[in-house]
Amino acid sequence: MVAVSFATTCEMPGSAIVLMLLSLSLPVTAAQSVEDSPLAAIDSQAHRPQIQILNPLDATLFPPEMPPPVFRWADDQSGVEAWLVHVQFHGASNSLQLSVPLAEWRPDSETWEVLKARSTDRPARVTILGFNPNHPRRVLSRGAVTFATSKDRVGAPLFYREVNLPFEEAVKDPSKIRWRFGPIDSPHPPPVVLEKLPVCGNCHSFSRDGQVFGMDVDYANSKGSYVITESAPQMTLAPKDIITWDDYRREDGELTFGLLSQVSPDGKRVVSTVKDKSVFVPKPDLAFSQLFFPIKGILVVFDRETRTFAPLPGADDPGYVQSNPAWSPDGQYLVFARTKADDLRHTAGQGKVLLTPDECREFLKEGKPFRFDLYRLPYNGGKGGKSEPLEGASNNGFSNYFPRYSPDGQWIVFCRAANYMLLQPDSELYIIPSSGGSARRLRANTARMNSWHSWSPNSRWLVFSSKANSPYTQLFLTHIDEQGESSPAVSLAHMTAPDRAANIPEFVNLSPGAIVKIREQFLDDYSFERAGNEFYRSGEPDRAIEKYRQALGLNPKNVNAHQRLGFLLFNAKHEFQEGLAHTAEALRLDPRNGLARCDMGMALLSQNKTDQAVGHLKAALESLPLSADSHYKPQAVRFYLGRALVQQRRFAEASEHLNESVRLDSGNAEVHYLLALALAAQGVLEDSLRHHASAVALKPEIDSSVVLHDWLSVSYAKAGRMTEAIRSAQHALQLARASGKDDLARKMAARLESYRAGANAGR
Repeated sequence: MVAVSFATTCEMPGSAIVLMLLSLSLPVTAAQSVEDSPLAAIDSQAHRPQIQILNPLDATLFPPEMPPPVFRWADDQSGVEAWLVHVQFHGASNSLQLSVPLAEWRPDSETWEVLKARSTDRPARVTILGFNPNHPRRVLSRGAVTFATSKDRVGAPLFYREVNLPFEEAVKDPSKIRWRFGPIDSPHPPPVVLEKLPVCGNCHSFSRDGQVFGMDVDYANSKGSYVITESAPQMTLAPKDIITWDDYRREDGELTFGLLSQVSPDGKRVVSTVKDKSVFVPKPDLAFSQLFFPIKGILVVFDRETRTFAPLPGADDPGYVQSNPAWSPDGQYLVFARTKADDLRHTAGQGKVLLTPDECREFLKEGKPFRFDLYRLPYNGGKGGKSEPLEGASNNGFSNYFPRYSPDGQWIVFCRAANYMLLQPDSELYIIPSSGGSARRLRANTARMNSWHSWSPNSRWLVFSSKANSPYTQLFLTHIDEQGESSPAVSLAHMTAPDRAANIPEFVNLSPGAIVKIREQFLDDYSFERAGNEFYRSGEPDRAIEKYRQALGLNPKNVNAHQRLGFLLFNAKHEFQEGLAHTAEALRLDPRNGLARCDMGMALLSQNKTDQAVGHLKAALESLPLSADSHYKPQAVRFYLGRALVQQRRFAEASEHLNESVRLDSGNAEVHYLLALALAAQGVLEDSLRHHASAVALKPEIDSSVVLHDWLSVSYAKAGRMTEAIRSAQHALQLARASGKDDLARKMAARLESYRAGANAGR
């Protein structure tokens, strides 16, 4: 036997270590003392403090293509400044040992190939000993794991998306999202094949042979757009390849997002959730920066040959939300997530696809549960049939979603969480037989979020995403054997950048070079308009203005860009002349544009051009979209219209609009106060007092109108309530003096004296 010292081994190049590994037999016996060899302490010093080996996990099974991983560990034992790494093979006397100065070790390529060869289906044991170079024969800490290499290859490249976080930032500028395609065998991330997409690209899928590719894209300002094309080394995503799920029963007037669409195994069809409404709101947490799940929707199939849409009977009940469809490998069945639809009590009604945080407060603030069950449905040539709950993935008190068939048709792996869908910290992967049965938790589950999974074409490996190690989602791999048992998770950290979340990984049944570059032809004015809208919503006017100008550079007739640009220039930048010019151009191009009418009305009102303002605001009420922003809501427009009418002393007409505004939003103090003013001017005392009280209760500092209290005093006096008339006149006088309105103060003082005189005369 030949003993190898720490220093000698540490200095050896990789080839020398390999030669040593093949030729040497190292002493690893409890019979030797620690003084004779530190390796002997592997057994004799088992009571030493434990080293926590972070990667790989114990009993990890690596694929044959796996590049050298980083062995990492945590060692808090005082005095440890270096570590001995010892690798021993099952049933063999030869082994490898080396010392390292850091708590990690990545084998070089030659060494790793030998390690994989010697551990194929025969576990190798890695023992790590902590020591201090000043006392090299004293073992201070100890840890050990085993690993093996599978005979089953992965055999397919991965296609996946990398997203910057928080997700709200990616939505604002989708050009930063990128897609990679390549095998797992490189120590570096695969090539970026698609980037700088000017529109947001979401879920993607391939046909079983990898020849047909589909992806959700927000093209032409439509959330329901979907691109379908043939795979090729040089691919182009062009408008001619785009459909929109909005085309299904467009006459209903309901918009569609087109959620979680899936290309059929033969590539001839695509199934998606349409007529949907979804919770899609940002959250402050970097790791879980959005809440996204559908609360209504049916399944519709698009036939690529006939270019037609058809609902899928058995999954087309509008009383339920039917989502997450997955085709069986033979295309004969679909499994999907289903639960009762919920319109929520706070929503604005029809015509909206995505709900606001306020509309979703039942989930965000009140913790309202929302859970899905998995259902199985025969496709039956598009005729569908009766959907049945899938045993093991339904009626279990959890939310079940993201079913994925194994390509051999034997298994379904799905996500299970306490609630909701997508980006759930507690989501875990479970496996059941494809026709249903007892659900088993995969051994590969990590401690935080397990989702977005895909099977390798040979049904032996499953890739999935997790946030176990970082707020940025990383990829992991697990082996699934013939009995459906999984191995511990293998980290694919080498495949992603540290500042990007890797999600929607999909094994594609193609060669690694089958897709080299995907180019888009989507760059148009709608792309910039959409980006401007995201910056507008997030309160970044300068960046929104930049995008709207770019949109108009491509299309000077883009009405929406003119309207938004006019609003921002007038209100945020105080560039009144240019702002009004863009608003006027929007109206010239589309006289019935309710948003531009509202903008023009409010701009004119701010310039005291009330006659013109009233006309525009009335026209705006007739054509406002249902999903308008808060300052375009009917209650807001009626408030501004009421204000203009009050300035014109058209109090009765103003009261009608202000009453309706209060009915739509009773929590607005300004509306209550203005309505109290209009009613006081008409002598409607009690209603005026009621709205005045509501306004002050909502916003105490609002009580500052000299005119209101003057008119209230007049109404009190007419009613013979002189005490209240005097009190209101005194309050009006105080307000006038406090605001420096001397002429008005003299008028109030005179009125107050007349009331006092009247009161004295009455005595």
